[in-house]
Amino acid sequence: MNQILAPRPEQAGRSPAEVYDEWFVPALFRPWGPVLCDAANIGPGQRVLDVACGTGALTVVVAERVTAGGAVIGLDANAEMLAVARRKRADNEWRDGRAESLPFPDASFDAVVSQFGLMFFDDRAAALREMMRVLRPGGRLAVAVWDSLDRSPGYSALAALLDRLFGKRIGDPFRSPFVLGDAAGLHAMCDEAGIAGAKVTQREGTVRFGSIDALVSTERACAWTLGGLLDDAQFERLLIEARSALRPFADSDGNVAFAMPALLITAGKAPMTQPGPATLPPALPRC
Repeated sequence: MNQILAPRPEQAGRSPAEVYDEWFVPALFRPWGPVLCDAANIGPGQRVLDVACGTGALTVVVAERVTAGGAVIGLDANAEMLAVARRKRADNEWRDGRAESLPFPDASFDAVVSQFGLMFFDDRAAALREMMRVLRPGGRLAVAVWDSLDRSPGYSALAALLDRLFGKRIGDPFRSPFVLGDAAGLHAMCDEAGIAGAKVTQREGTVRFGSIDALVSTERACAWTLGGLLDDAQFERLLIEARSALRPFADSDGNVAFAMPALLITAGKAPMTQPGPATLPPALPRC
């Protein structure tokens, strides 16, 4: 029985951001919202910034945590992503901006979060430095990146397939989301950014797609991995080969699932020290 091909974005007339939100968000990103909220200790009444918010997958979860007494701002440099995010919560504040130069005053937020965007920033240490700058004393930072590719067996198999079919010119861009999957490297980046006491922890995660074809089609639509790199003939060849290479990760109904862990950077900003009681000079001796 032939699998039904997932619709391609150019056929459906949808933007890459819309495809991202429909396929990537439930497959990869949606489960991580509560994890980031817990890591940043987000609760009612807080003011929170979501950096590189994309289509708002994390932002909407934060909004539910801070409730009516708080606020969350979603910031992204991609106008198409923000347009999709605004459809989810029109009453939310969405800002166009870059992580390396956040358009906010110092100490503006109780928590700053960022979900799977740090890998794509031009200056990652500068972005982390900016996140700490806008964090209030006593606030929390939580940033998630994907762990290394070798810890995600399904995507490792797909990367190897891309190398075999088309060479490193295609295979290496597919690896770009995994370039920060090294705890020691993340600690060094935090040191460069001047973040004292940062912790890096691994958290388990799972990728889920409705079919092998849906996985491959979604990757082709993603501007950060395979977007624009394959012509129609190459894509058809990839689909055929992927049905064999990724079969070990599909169940009897064709659903695909495999491990995809993340690394979480967490840090707190030191609270302001309260001045102690004034020290009086020693009494002068009486004459």
